[in-house]
Amino acid sequence: MRHNKAINHLGRQSGHRKAMLANMASSLIMHKRINTTVAKAKALKSYVEPLITKSKEDTTHSRRVVFSYLKDKNAVAELFRTVAPKVADRPGGYTRVLHTGFRQGDAAEMALIELVDFNEAALASAPKAAKKATRRSRAKKAEAAPEEAPQAE
Repeated sequence: MRHNKAINHLGRQSGHRKAMLANMASSLIMHKRINTTVAKAKALKSYVEPLITKSKEDTTHSRRVVFSYLKDKNAVAELFRTVAPKVADRPGGYTRVLHTGFRQGDAAEMALIELVDFNEAALASAPKAAKKATRRSRAKKAEAAPEEAPQAE
């Protein structure tokens, strides 16, 4: 039974696990997507999302709290300068985990974890909300089209 075992220890002791997650979070923030195993991606998701939420409020205190987790001032600067403004209106769910298959050497299940608002391909293919035309404006266009056609002849 797995009573009271909330986090995945990833086969590492706590110091190694914290350092690994800090490095992976910094890489995710700097590169916007990284390729890793599914277990590490899920652990990283729960590690980095509270940091992104904390970065929405740009105060000295929140910067220091985030730095205590990431231990990389370049990643903290990137998080507060570029990532936080882009996710300011999003109420959570800043990362996406996409399963990519199995690794050749040991058949570990691999995944791509990325920041949602920085995937240009997904943003370009998303349908844009078209302006809803009213019935009245459509009727005007329909009447104007037949009148213009005889003048062209």
